[in-house]
Amino acid sequence: MLGALLAIGAFLPQRDNADASTPRVPFSPATPRLVPRVVARLPHDTTAFTQGLLVSHGRLLESTGLEGHSGVREVDVATGRVLRRADLPSTEFGEGIAALGGRIYQVTWKSHRGYVLDARTFAPVDSFPYDGEGWGLTTDGALLYLSDGTSRIRVIDPDGYRVVRTIRVTEAEQPVNMLNELEWVRGELWANVYWTGLIARIDPARGRIVGWIDVRRLLPDDETQRLEPRGGVANGIAYDSSTARLLVTGKYWPFVFQLDSAALRPTRATARASSAPRE
Repeated sequence: MLGALLAIGAFLPQRDNADASTPRVPFSPATPRLVPRVVARLPHDTTAFTQGLLVSHGRLLESTGLEGHSGVREVDVATGRVLRRADLPSTEFGEGIAALGGRIYQVTWKSHRGYVLDARTFAPVDSFPYDGEGWGLTTDGALLYLSDGTSRIRVIDPDGYRVVRTIRVTEAEQPVNMLNELEWVRGELWANVYWTGLIARIDPARGRIVGWIDVRRLLPDDETQRLEPRGGVANGIAYDSSTARLLVTGKYWPFVFQLDSAALRPTRATARASSAPRE
């Protein structure tokens, strides 16, 4: 995920990206849309302004935002208890995270700099610059994928942090902006679309949205109405490829939801598109 708008009250930061306005919903009616089945509800820290979520070697890791509250934490899945954490400086606004090669990469909103931690000890080991804002981050196991709230996702080589290509995300030939928290799921790139309660399933080779997952009904209406003015929207996708466990949550949400991932498998057409040569 990346970020918060904080134009609502004093708590939500205002985004600067030119195309960072809430996309029109419901997007194209021709795109398949699924409402997920909840397998389990797990406790979640309601003080966590969730920016990123991932599972690495069986451990649930979470990135949090807001100045003075940003960092990376390891969370006990069953209880929601924070097992350990590494905080960013109080001037930094933390955003998405990815785990790759024994390291945890975390980007920041407006600082134009990401931070690298040792995945085992959480000790800082490196940092790296990038242009523009940082929102979401994930990996396909070799490269990093960075969103910035626009319709573009940058693909970054972690060896030298060079941008190797840019994915322009579209649906029905129209750009879809406000791409936030990212996750790599069975060859697809998934993205929370900020303020919509929808997760886009993106063909990473072509940038086309091949399906939607609608998580707007995971919380009761009264809980949604209570949280949204504080920026408490859906944000956080974690997929454990070793167990096919799929977890989603949101900023300040009281639960992490485990979804039935078997019912959300890519179609054959999607699989063919995702294996197409890269542009």
